[in-house]
Amino acid sequence: MLPLIRSEFRKLSTVRSPWLLLAAGPLLVVAGVTGLVQSGGNVHDPAVQSKALAHVALAALFTLIFGIFAVAGEYRHGTVTETFLSTPARGRVVAAKLAVYGSAGAVAGLVSSTVAVAVTAAWWLAKGGSFSLTAADSWRTLAGGVAVNIGFAAIGVGVGALLRNLAVAIAAALAWIALVEGVAGQLIGAGLARWLPFSASEALGRANMTGASGFLPQWGGGLVLAGYAIAFAAVAMVTTLRRDVT
Repeated sequence: MLPLIRSEFRKLSTVRSPWLLLAAGPLLVVAGVTGLVQSGGNVHDPAVQSKALAHVALAALFTLIFGIFAVAGEYRHGTVTETFLSTPARGRVVAAKLAVYGSAGAVAGLVSSTVAVAVTAAWWLAKGGSFSLTAADSWRTLAGGVAVNIGFAAIGVGVGALLRNLAVAIAAALAWIALVEGVAGQLIGAGLARWLPFSASEALGRANMTGASGFLPQWGGGLVLAGYAIAFAAVAMVTTLRRDVT
């Protein structure tokens, strides 16, 4: 298993586009925190500080797309045949991808967290506010954001394995977040909508992007998102084992 994991890391080191995606996460954090302050956010309100740090979870949108590249990217570039010929045990290949891309998601979340803390502290200092990480809410928000990045990376691997076409997989994932889940939530009601994947990620990362109410508790959002990540990992395993490569 370790040789497969090392192989996946080597593949990532030779491809530039996935890393550009991860680099966009901290940029989103900078833009989000800056927009929050410039739009009149009260730097003396501890809730606003937590809201600023919650942008770490929103950066997971790029980690999701990054995960999709794990399998769908290989189909697009035609390297998947070579991968499965060199390692016929396809389940082990997918497991290695989940491990590597999940780890990369964790690193991306930690980088975004560091950027969020630095940018928030800088703005609070510039605006005369008092920035402190001693509050439990701040650490819970940052930890939740890192966890969302890990979960979305794993889900992305599953989505890429299921759809295989890179453009279709990315479009489907973004459409779900931007449109489909919102419409589905209105149809099934708020009580059930909070169990949907993006709503669960908002609860875990304490990032209320949609302005909805009635989220799951943070630990509940974490369990639900972990369940989706496991489900998509299982889908990635099953579809990869049963399908022809071509």
